[in-house]
This record gives sequence, C-alpha cells and structure tokens, in this order.
Amino acid sequence: MSQYNIAVVVGSIRKDSFNKKLAKALEKLFPADFSFTQVRIDDLPLYNQDDDGNPSAHVTRLKGEIKAAQGLLFVTPEYNRSIPGVLKNAIDHASRPYGKSAWDGKPAGVIGASVGAIGTALAQQHLRNILAYLNVPTLGQPEAFVHNKEGLYDEAGNLGEASRKFLQDWVNAYVAWVKKYA
Repeated sequence: MSQYNIAVVVGSIRKDSFNKKLAKALEKLFPADFSFTQVRIDDLPLYNQDDDGNPSAHVTRLKGEIKAAQGLLFVTPEYNRSIPGVLKNAIDHASRPYGKSAWDGKPAGVIGASVGAIGTALAQQHLRNILAYLNVPTLGQPEAFVHNKEGLYDEAGNLGEASRKFLQDWVNAYVAWVKKYA
C-alpha cells in the first residue's frame, strides 16, 4: 500500500483558529494510508526577491516540507474577501525563485471555515487562481465553504453529525484526486 503525506497549510496563525480546528477534524476522516505534516508559516520573513539566493532556514524548511509531500491541503479563512497575507507570503516564498517552485504539480484541495454565511468562497476562488498559475492541479468539485456555527463540532472537537457526511464526501473526493496525480 502506498503512503501519502499531505502538507497541510492553514492560512490562519491565530491560536484558536477555526481553520486549524477544521484541519485537525478533517484528518480524522482520511484513510490510514494518509499522513499529515502541519506546515508552519508564522515564522517566515516577508518575501523579498533579494533573498532568493540565500533563503532563511524557515523558508528552506517550508520548501522541503512541500517538496516531500504527495499532496497539499489548504485550509484558509477569508480576510477582506481574499486570502490572508501570511498565506500569500508562504505561497510566494515556496514558489521562488522563478522556475524552482516547490508547489509545481502537487495535487491540492482547498477548503475553509468562517462564521459568515458564504464561508470562505471568495478566498478559495482567489487561492485557486494563484494555484492555477503555479501549476497546482486543484480539486474543483465538490466545493466546501464551511459555515462555522454551533453544531459543526461536538465537545471532543470531532465533526458533528450534520456536517460529517458532507465533509466525508469532500475528503473522499480529495483522496481520489491525490491518488490520481501523486
């Protein structure tokens, strides 16, 4: 049996992030042949092209974790109708210098949670546009705009009954996507 390591990139660095919680809950829905690396993005310097020839240890670690993965899982909030700056900064670091992108060809899934009724729909669309340019084949359907409301999780942090089937279907589609491209 093949083993699939998924680099999980959470676009929020907030301690009690809804999206960190969603990422952890989703991991429980995956088959046993999937493992996860939580990619750290909160310690990256601001991207500066002058540093491409001599990246920091944090940038080198980021690129190494992405290159070692068979797939990518982006779990992002929506800030001002787009992706958070910290996520864009990480994407820029791992895509540079030009022609040496760590993201290239890695199959990805995009999901996110928000207290808003439309979830993270616009952030996800902006992220998909960026990933398309970076040659990251991204799962298009089903889409999952998770409304973070009462009942999404039980007391133990597991997905509640009302959301579990929908998110299990999303995970199953993502697993098939990764296996198709990895």
